[in-house]
Amino acid sequence: MKIAVIGTGIVGSLIAREFTKYKVEVEMFEKLPDVGWGVTKANSGILHAGYDDEPHTLRAKYCARGNEMYTTLSKELDFKIKRVGSLVVAFNDKEVKTIEELLERGRKNGVKDLKILSKIEALEVEPNLSREIIAALYSPNAGVIAPWEVAQAAVENALDNGAKLHLSTEVESILEENGKYRLNTSNGIFSFDVVVNAAGLWADELAESAGVKVTPLHPRRGQYILLDRSDLVKTVLFPTPSKAGKGTLVIPTVHDTTLLGPTSEDLTPSEKNSTETTVEGLSEVIKKAQKLVPMVNLSKAIRTFAGLRPENDIKDFVIKREKNMIHIVATRSPGLTAAPALAKDVVEDLAEKLNLRTNGEFRPKRKAIPRIADMNERDKEKLINQDPSYGRIVCRCNKVTEGEIVEAIRRGARTLDGIKFRTTAMFGRCQGSFCTVKIMNIMRRELGNDFEDIVKNLPKSNIVDGVVR
Repeated sequence: MKIAVIGTGIVGSLIAREFTKYKVEVEMFEKLPDVGWGVTKANSGILHAGYDDEPHTLRAKYCARGNEMYTTLSKELDFKIKRVGSLVVAFNDKEVKTIEELLERGRKNGVKDLKILSKIEALEVEPNLSREIIAALYSPNAGVIAPWEVAQAAVENALDNGAKLHLSTEVESILEENGKYRLNTSNGIFSFDVVVNAAGLWADELAESAGVKVTPLHPRRGQYILLDRSDLVKTVLFPTPSKAGKGTLVIPTVHDTTLLGPTSEDLTPSEKNSTETTVEGLSEVIKKAQKLVPMVNLSKAIRTFAGLRPENDIKDFVIKREKNMIHIVATRSPGLTAAPALAKDVVEDLAEKLNLRTNGEFRPKRKAIPRIADMNERDKEKLINQDPSYGRIVCRCNKVTEGEIVEAIRRGARTLDGIKFRTTAMFGRCQGSFCTVKIMNIMRRELGNDFEDIVKNLPKSNIVDGVVR
């Protein structure tokens, strides 16, 4: 049986991996040049506890379960996770009432260890919080990850278990023919027995091409500011939520930086590529972040960016099955947290209905690229003795070595961003000012590229035009 998974974001990549647990042929389709570069790449990276979601919704069903599953998943796929906890802070009595409602909602959703802290207790947990708060909802189970690392890890593990990957291959439409499904793509026509549509912002349009009515999507833009600082906050800080969403946050990232954002800007369905930042949006981020943490200092800002999430009018995930075609739509927040549980249920349900046989040779483990900066001296010495390239620092900000960059290329990186999101090179304080040319030289050596052929990410995002002399 042949199964197609469209989209290699956090949902699609985990679904593809789940399918390799069965005796089927799995092929993944991604319209971008690398995995996890859509909705998954630019978001807050938070594992939500599950208290914010209305009971009996799909969001509530999968959030707390997905949160718990990440602990095992991180061990199997070898990606970093930090259980930093979270605080939802209240500045007045009305907001205290809201966090009390969140506490009760969380308990109904199966969230463990929630409690409301007094002002003094909250400041003990988070000393840099505003002194204007009067209470906070605390969850020790919230965490942070790098979402793209999870997608990369899941895809690598799926490939290790026999799956195939089609990058830079946009699925333009799905047609049912004689009990099978024809994918019309930018790189030809493919036929499958089962299709899973996890195409993020374009999942609704792809479903429509197959004649399936689903909830229409529009993008909600969130703008962010990244600070080169790891000591500002210890936990994820939320304001009390409103109808517009969870609000602007202050987040300690898994890479020891601090993220401020996002905004919440509803765009039209035609603006699904509108990832630009604005003066107004970034000003809003600063103002709201400083309300939570007055000592936020923009002198440490190293990058601004924006991400888009797929929003719908019903404020919930949509999972719609038509015969052997499944459409997963509107996996907005907490879609990242929910993804492991959602993927497991979708695949197991289909496996039962189609009587799929278990793959006894499935290998759940995947090893990450060795990270010199995270190793003790003994392990560093051992690795460098095995491969001296791990002793040559290329990215000084994040202490990324030549060996790590070469391994990223061997695992599929073909662009500067492909290396960046696999190694954190060019991710630090200088944002690649000192290491980009060194990395391009390594790419030229390993891939046989000319300098002018190397791109940042998308086609035509070339770094140089040609040789001057």
